[in-house]
Formats: sequence, C-alpha cells, structure tokens
Amino acid sequence: MDVMSRIEQSLAAALARGDHPGCPPRLTAAMRYAVFPRGARIRPRLCLSVAAACGDDRPDIADSAAAAIELLHCASLIHDDLPCFDDADIRRGRPSVHRAFGEPLAVLAGDALIVLAFQTLAQGAMSAPARLPALLGTIGLSVGIPCGIVAGQAWECEQDVDLAQYQREKTGALFAAATVAGAAAAGGPAECWREVGMRLGEAFQVADDILDATGNPEMLGKPAGQDCAHARPSAVLQLGLDGAIARLEDLSGEAVEAVPPCPGRLALRSHIRTETLRLLPQELARHAA
Repeated sequence: MDVMSRIEQSLAAALARGDHPGCPPRLTAAMRYAVFPRGARIRPRLCLSVAAACGDDRPDIADSAAAAIELLHCASLIHDDLPCFDDADIRRGRPSVHRAFGEPLAVLAGDALIVLAFQTLAQGAMSAPARLPALLGTIGLSVGIPCGIVAGQAWECEQDVDLAQYQREKTGALFAAATVAGAAAAGGPAECWREVGMRLGEAFQVADDILDATGNPEMLGKPAGQDCAHARPSAVLQLGLDGAIARLEDLSGEAVEAVPPCPGRLALRSHIRTETLRLLPQELARHAA
C-alpha cells in the first residue's frame, strides 16, 4: 500500500471511533470535517518516510504514529483559526471549522482530536507495547510545554519573541515528533532524528511566512497577509523575501546533512530536498533551485 493510502486508511479508522450512537453527531461531523478531505499530510508522510528509511519492521505502529501526528496537526489548525487567534474564515479552501459548525463545537472538536490522537497511538502499539512509552513521550512533548506547539502558539501572546525559538516550537516541534516517532516506531535509535525534524519544521514555517507574504487566499486556501495583520513573528518581515528564501535553503541543507546513518539514508535525503522546494510557489522554487 502506498504512503498516502496508509495515512488515509489510518485516519479513517481513527475517526470511525466516533461513529457510535452515544456520540453527539455534530461533534463527530466537525472532527471529520477538520481531517477530511486531506491536506498535504506533510507530517505523517515524513513519519512514514523515516520509518521506511529505518526498516519499518512494524508498519502498524508507524501508521498509528503518523495518524496521531496528523490528528494533532488538524486540532491545532482548528484552534489557530478561532476568533481568539487568527479569526480565519477559510481553511483548505472552504469555511473553517468554527465558521461551519460554530465556535463551541470547534473548540470541542479540537480537544477531541487531541485525545483521539493518543487513543490511536495506544491502540496501534498494542502489538509491540515496549515501543509505546518512547512514542507517547515524543509526541506528547511536541504538543505541550515547555517547547511543544502549545508553547509555540503562546509566544504570540508575549512582547519579546525570538523568531527561531518561536518557529522551532510552533512548527518544528511536530516535525521533530514525526522524525523521532518514525524511527521509534521502527524500533531504531530515535533521538538522533530530532535535529532533522527541527530543521524541517523551521523550513516549513519560513516557507509558510513566504507564502503568507506573497500568496493569495485562492492559492493558499486560507487567508493571506496574516503575519502582518496580527503583528506576528515572520521570517519575511525580519529578513526580507530574499533573506527568507536563503534561510529556507540553509535549513533544507541542514536537515539533509542531519539525516543519521540508516538503510534508506540516500533516498531520504533526496526526498527531503525535493519536498522542501515544493513548499514554495513554482516561480520562487525555481529561484531557490
């Protein structure tokens, strides 16, 4: 089965837990709306790519880890779009969850997806329970405090913000979880993969800053110009467009160099380079290449 099919099947199985007569139907509908139809699935694809590079001896565990990471990402998007944060009307080209279902259900759907992520992880690791503690610790750390995506979002409420730290936590943390969890799911050394994920997460956030500054809502499927509108830390605002592209290039190279020795190292390094350039609009990708 190809990677995208594995991810979609795992996510569908996770969401099916809400298909129960005792569960509020609009809550499950809001959760499903947030997860499907799919986005790029960058984080779960990265998780499975690392697992494959490390041998992927237990694909069921890798699939559950990848699904858990994507569920957490989808939950973070629901919360990011809320009126108290970005107040975004659209996401992935259609009304954001709070616009489609109302603010109370959006908050609850995000909360439920967070819990479902850990339920999915625990269920998937039942066949090899010795691997579960490392996966729980890795993915839990990427979400909460002191340096997970919640902490990263909270930096937007502070007056003095270090851009690199903000990007590492808001975006890099979940990418680091993807690389470390991929290796842990395959039963290999895992912490040595953290640097790869952190660099890729920073690169993704820089690319997102570039898209926010240069794109349009139709292309992005979400509002543009949000960094400037909300006075958020941004690589483009701090470094300029050319400087941000150069920073993206540097981070991509650092991620490639950080890939530890493993059976699939060469293929993974090539994949990382290609995927990083795909984050940019075509004309900017040509410039970066």
